[in-house]
Parts: sequence; C-alpha cells; structure tokens
Amino acid sequence: MTTLLQLSDTHIVAEGEMVSGRLDTTAPLERLIQRLQEVREQVGTVDAVLVTGDLSEDGSPESYDQFKRLLAPLDLPLYVIPGNHDARAPLRAAFAADGYLREDGKLNWHRQIGDLHLIGLDTLVEGQGVGVLDDATLGFLDSTLKTIGGEPTLVALHHPPFKSGIVFMDAIGLQSTAAFGDVLRQHQGEILVVCGHLHCMIVSNIGGFPAISAPSPCSSFAFDTRKSARIGFHEQGDGCLIHRWAGTFQTVRVGPVGGAGPFPF
Repeated sequence: MTTLLQLSDTHIVAEGEMVSGRLDTTAPLERLIQRLQEVREQVGTVDAVLVTGDLSEDGSPESYDQFKRLLAPLDLPLYVIPGNHDARAPLRAAFAADGYLREDGKLNWHRQIGDLHLIGLDTLVEGQGVGVLDDATLGFLDSTLKTIGGEPTLVALHHPPFKSGIVFMDAIGLQSTAAFGDVLRQHQGEILVVCGHLHCMIVSNIGGFPAISAPSPCSSFAFDTRKSARIGFHEQGDGCLIHRWAGTFQTVRVGPVGGAGPFPF
C-alpha cells in the first residue's frame, strides 16, 4: 500500500507578508499541518507529499524558504510541480538538493514510491495564468507511461485537464486538454490524474481516467457557474487530499479542522 498527501495552492509569501493585502496564507497551512499530524495516526504510514503548484504567491526565493520551513514538521519527502504563480528558476533552486528536478528546461519528472508511479508535469507559462503541456512534455508523458507498462500511476499537473464550470478559472485553464487526453487514451492500467488551481475539490475525467482537483488550505473559490459570478476568493480554505493505492485508488479530503467526536450511535 502506498499513501500520498496532496497539497495544492498554498500561495505562501515571505514571512510577515499578506496576499492581496488581507490574506494570511501561513497560519492556515500551519493549522493544516497540525491537523495532518493527527490524521497520520489514523491512516498509518504516509510515504510522501505531492504539491501540485502555486506553492508561492509571487515566486520569490523567500517564499519557497518559508514553504519548506512550514512543511518541515511533516518530515516527509516533497515532490513539487509549478503552478501559474510560481517561478521556475527559484522553485528549481529551492528543491535542487532533492535530486529529482532537471537542471534546465521544464520541471517534468517521474518517481516510483512504493507500489505507485508518480509523474509530475510542468504546465507553467511564465507570466501568464493559463497552462500548457508542450510537445516535449506530452512526449515525456507518453514515453514514461510506456516504460511503466500499465503499473498503477498517479499523474500530477497544476492546471485541471477539464472544464470546472467556474468561468473565471476556466478562462485561465489548461490549453492542451485534448492532446493530454489523446496521450492517456493510448495507455491502459490504473491511472489517476490529480491537479490544483481551482481551490476546490472537483471530480471529473480525462482520456478515460478519473481526474481530481485538490482544495487549497488558505482560500477557496465558490462553485458559482454564472457568467456574472464575482471574481475573487473566500478566506476559508478547505484542506487537502490523501490518495492511497491499495489495489485500487482511494481519495479522501482532509479538512482544515477536525470536529468533536467520535460519539456512539
């Protein structure tokens, strides 16, 4: 059995700073880390942490230092991919010592963790909100899946490969969804696609495989599909996801706080 924790869209800034002049992204992540320490006692061994982009709000080296400090209490391997708020060079430098990021080019990677293969894909277009899987990245995905040969695989990217219905987020979504689906359809086996960007959990599919977006611990976007929906965030985050491979994939959301209990029926 292999268990991964998926964090996304933490939007950390340098210590003492705020996002958009009002949002403290550090305190919610600290509370979630404390909550996860409790959850680990319940779910058993957690093998690694996957972070599906927007680690930082501004891509600064200081924000990545702060992010690593905040996650240090988990004492788990970290695997990261960039989101549209990240900056590729500072992110690469911050995690270079971990040994899985290339020294140049896109931050695409493949690792095997226990019984599960983990593929990270780089959708970042520097300076833009939209995401793109370029030909080299799609080729990397295809060749890696061929090498894996149908073994259980989790494919991670920041931008969701599906329409969420949230108009202002779909406007800065993935621009290469069809090509991504075409690659996936050429392969068999157990594949789970996970992403971030939407600040809420949505379950969909791509290329015949399930796709799940993770919530953000620091803020959320309302599932408001009206064209007139106001653009902006709510200050309440919604936790993170845990993915477990135990002969099949299982996914559960972990909220930022736990309720009282358990009480007898």
